Amino acid sequence: MIAVTGKGGVGKTTVCALIIKHLIAAGKSPVLAIDADPNSCLDAALGVVTAETVGRMREELRGQSAAGPSISKRELLRMKIEQGLVEASGFDLIAMGRPEGAGCYCYANNVLKDVITEIASQYPYVVLDNEAGLENLSRRIVQKADMLALVSDASNSGLTTLLRLYELAGEMGLKYDRLMIIINKMRGELPARTDEIKTVTGADIVVGLPDDGEAALFAETNKNFLDISDTNPVYLRIGEAFKNY
Repeated sequence: MIAVTGKGGVGKTTVCALIIKHLIAAGKSPVLAIDADPNSCLDAALGVVTAETVGRMREELRGQSAAGPSISKRELLRMKIEQGLVEASGFDLIAMGRPEGAGCYCYANNVLKDVITEIASQYPYVVLDNEAGLENLSRRIVQKADMLALVSDASNSGLTTLLRLYELAGEMGLKYDRLMIIINKMRGELPARTDEIKTVTGADIVVGLPDDGEAALFAETNKNFLDISDTNPVYLRIGEAFKNY
């Protein structure tokens, strides 16, 4: 389970798409991609279209009773999510979306955690593209990440936000085995604060990604990142970071 998060606009979805491209190329498919950003951009970055979101399914679940004594609400949601999976070559995609109504979602959220965990267990790798911040992780939709990847741009304000996200993860008791810091859109060497950030966070690895024109064009035009050139410097750096993972 690789959970990717950071503030808005730092390239989380691009990073997720290129991680998935690397995993598929390395023969570690099928990968389960979970788009937990309500803006739902990961499908375009992977060249597919999602017609249904878990948020909408969850809304429907709130107003439904079990379908007879043999099918529980939990099983109904599981069936809906499996039907809503976008299946593609090398990966499947779930789009979380957002709840569409007011009120308490406690029961549906608890069911959702169980169902997502059960589905994710069927895949060797899961890549979770979070919305800006830590909201999805704090709701414990995913109980534990093997790798938490915090993404920032190279600006001083971006790195300060990254440290704050790290602090929040600790305050919320988020569980993960390894921590990766990804500094995106660099126009030179790693920022001067890199050593400070590595010391404060105890990160297992720090990865610097260059500000690359091809990657920027793919993001701006909603092109499929699985089609980006195998020699792209951003993709190569991500491949190096995850080659032993």
